[in-house]
Amino acid sequence: MEITFLGTSSGVPTKNRNVSGLAIKKQDSKSWFLVDCGEGTQQQLLQTKLSLKYLTAICITHVHGDHCYGLPGLLATTAMSGRTEPMTIIAPEGIQEFIMSALKLTDTHLSYKINFVAVETLDPMTDLEEFKITAIELSHRVPSYGYAFTESTRNKRLDTNKLEALGVERGPLWGKLQKGESVVLDNGEQIDASDCYLEDEPPRKVIIGGDNDRPELLISEAKNASLVVHESTYTEAISVKVGKGPQHSSAKSVAEFANACNLQNLILTHFSARYQSNNDKPDSIDEIENEAKSCYSGTLFIAEDFDVFKLDKQGLLTKQEIPKEL
Repeated sequence: MEITFLGTSSGVPTKNRNVSGLAIKKQDSKSWFLVDCGEGTQQQLLQTKLSLKYLTAICITHVHGDHCYGLPGLLATTAMSGRTEPMTIIAPEGIQEFIMSALKLTDTHLSYKINFVAVETLDPMTDLEEFKITAIELSHRVPSYGYAFTESTRNKRLDTNKLEALGVERGPLWGKLQKGESVVLDNGEQIDASDCYLEDEPPRKVIIGGDNDRPELLISEAKNASLVVHESTYTEAISVKVGKGPQHSSAKSVAEFANACNLQNLILTHFSARYQSNNDKPDSIDEIENEAKSCYSGTLFIAEDFDVFKLDKQGLLTKQEIPKEL
């Protein structure tokens, strides 16, 4: 699985960080999903290899502008690029009115149908191409949700040691077995494909959280997840200082949740604009990272715009060194 960060700032953009947007896809697939679409998301996409032609669905976590103001422009651009296939949008109910009002007032006509699904009524396990999508209700100033993306299928792997022991030569016979076909050896013995696979690996699951001041709400879903992406707007000290009003998480609270459920991988994002990359000034982004590391023993990353992460079949998360497409 592959995750690309299109925006990692909260509230407002900075010189180095746009507001919220994230793409998730199967590594071997052109199709991809967008989670949140803050202002400027379509401009961010131009710096990646992702194509609007293959955008399968958009999931919006909540109605705050830094998570949805980019929607009308992105939808219009998608139409101008010639799309005719329907677009699925999963979002809080208010997002539909926002989209339709913006398109009507700007006399924008889409070349494709929007299949709008209110997240409040989303089926517990919705299938969209390679993923089953589950919504998780979170805690914020407005209704906010996280989305769990679980692989619908995993490619079955042949037990190569068993095939060699049975005398099945590499080549066309292996190809037929991989496709689920039975084969007959030169000695007349029939080999059934169902007897030649390794045990199925559990599907990988990635959780993308919306704004949320109670990370523990994700514990049930996170117990069998390979990765959680969660907002970490403040350090604990600043969170206490600003008070409960904003209803955001601190690095400490997210890290403690992740450690409590033995989560293998954690990526933090959605940082207050006060946190800069300059280590010589107060409120460095390093403070977020150091606080999280002090409470969490798994694999931790602090997301930057255009970071690409790959999650392999064994659940190993790595950051890719991929140059921007300029």
